[in-house]
Amino acid sequence: MFSHIVVGITDFERALAFYRPLMAVLGITSRFCDPSRPWAGWQSHPDPRPLFVIARPFDQQIAHPGNGQTIALMAATHAMVEQAYQVALLHGGQCEGPPGLRPAYHADYYGAYFRDPDGNKLCVVCHTSEIK
Repeated sequence: MFSHIVVGITDFERALAFYRPLMAVLGITSRFCDPSRPWAGWQSHPDPRPLFVIARPFDQQIAHPGNGQTIALMAATHAMVEQAYQVALLHGGQCEGPPGLRPAYHADYYGAYFRDPDGNKLCVVCHTSEIK
C-alpha cells in the first residue's frame, strides 16, 4: 500500500541517534544515509518498499509533528515491542503509552507509543497473541 513515509526532523544527528537503534531492534535495515542532504531511509526485508525516511522538510521550513498522526511500526513479538520502547526512551523519546495490550483496538493488539525527539508520534505494535 505504501511507497514511503517521510518523517520531518529538525536535527539530523539527533534523529539518526534515535532511529538507528530503534530500527535495529525491529530488524529494519538501513537503505541510505546522506548527512549532506540530510536524510536517511530504512526498508523492510526482502522488499525495497515501503521506505521509512527521516529528513529535513524539502521547503527548508521547520518540521512540525501533526496532531492526530501516528506512524506504527510492526514488531514480531511482545518482547520486541518492549525492547523498542525502552530503546526509544533511552535515545530521547517521550512516553505516550507504555507497552501493553490495547483490547479496544483488537484482542491481540500489543503496542507501545512514544514521540521521537522532534515530537513525531510513533507506535510499535505486535498483532499476535503471546502467552507470557
